[in-house]
Amino acid sequence: MTKLRPETAADHLQAAEVHALAWRRAYAGILPGSALDALDPAEMAERRAGRAGDSLVAEQDGRVVGFVNYGSYRGDESIGEIYAIYVHPDFWGTGIADALFTAALDALPQAEVRLWVLAENQRAQRFYARHGLSRDGETGTFRPRGTELGFPIARWTLVRGRQA
Repeated sequence: MTKLRPETAADHLQAAEVHALAWRRAYAGILPGSALDALDPAEMAERRAGRAGDSLVAEQDGRVVGFVNYGSYRGDESIGEIYAIYVHPDFWGTGIADALFTAALDALPQAEVRLWVLAENQRAQRFYARHGLSRDGETGTFRPRGTELGFPIARWTLVRGRQA
């Protein structure tokens, strides 16, 4: 049975390990292997302590198998944002990501919720579309930590009470 609960400091390393594994699988062929190979869960765990917003983890049999981070959009309290959602690849397709995403949306009080996704990440875009989000036309560039590389990203938006 999967349990959703707030992330604690004791969860940071397991959540970071899920984060690295999910990136390596989801972004293979999108981001360079060198950037994916350089992911260090211990370093990522340290950064988790200082991240913005709130975080929920999905726990199964005492192990963190996914997480979602969410809060205000870039300092604008009137808009919500899903900062990150990742599930261990062994649990893809099990409904855990759906449960995490829905819980984050339920926790965000704002009518409008945004997120950013790599333009080439079709799997994630299908997931967000299933949850009622759509591209809103804003684009940007994602630069993997420690690189000079840039990859196109697109913003997706959900406006509750009407279709975006």
